[in-house]
Amino acid sequence: MDTTRVQQAYTSVADLYISLFGTTRQVDPDDLAFISRHLTGRPGPVLDLGCGPGHLTDYLRSLGVDATGLDLVPEFVAHARATHPGVDYRLGSMDHLDAADHSVGGILAWYSLIHLPPQELDGVLDEFRRVLAPAGRLVLGVFDADTLGPFDHKVVTAYRWPLDEFAERLGRAGFREVERLRRPGAETHRPHAAMAAIVT
Repeated sequence: MDTTRVQQAYTSVADLYISLFGTTRQVDPDDLAFISRHLTGRPGPVLDLGCGPGHLTDYLRSLGVDATGLDLVPEFVAHARATHPGVDYRLGSMDHLDAADHSVGGILAWYSLIHLPPQELDGVLDEFRRVLAPAGRLVLGVFDADTLGPFDHKVVTAYRWPLDEFAERLGRAGFREVERLRRPGAETHRPHAAMAAIVT
């Protein structure tokens, strides 16, 4: 992934993005329940990778999870720190996580893999598996589609995934899918999917 391009693209729309997506009130209740179901009540810290405005990191903290938010965009991290004091937010990339092997209980990657070219996905999933403890959980959100391919996302090029193909990639990286949630597209929303997987 061209992280500089993605960072610059989100920096240019940071204020608008925060106003549109920056609170849990703007998250579907089914998504919040899905995240809670798979990332609470488990040992170890949770990394919210691509945390954006930090609202989901704070949501996890409110449920008693030792959650840390990580994002490429300084404006998002600054907003998250100011809005959610007492929560740990850091600048960084999911390609090379600053965490020891098998030290993390869970990872939330909520639409933070959508700009990743398909040929780079396996390497990032390998990095996730490196830091996750045995039986650690991975929860992610993606755009659902019948065929894999790019589309013109409003910020920067993104990719849609057939869920079975994504699950196959997870399997190759040492994960086993345990639940998926699908929501069809509407006038203003593309088809959505959430997936949860466990380290095997």
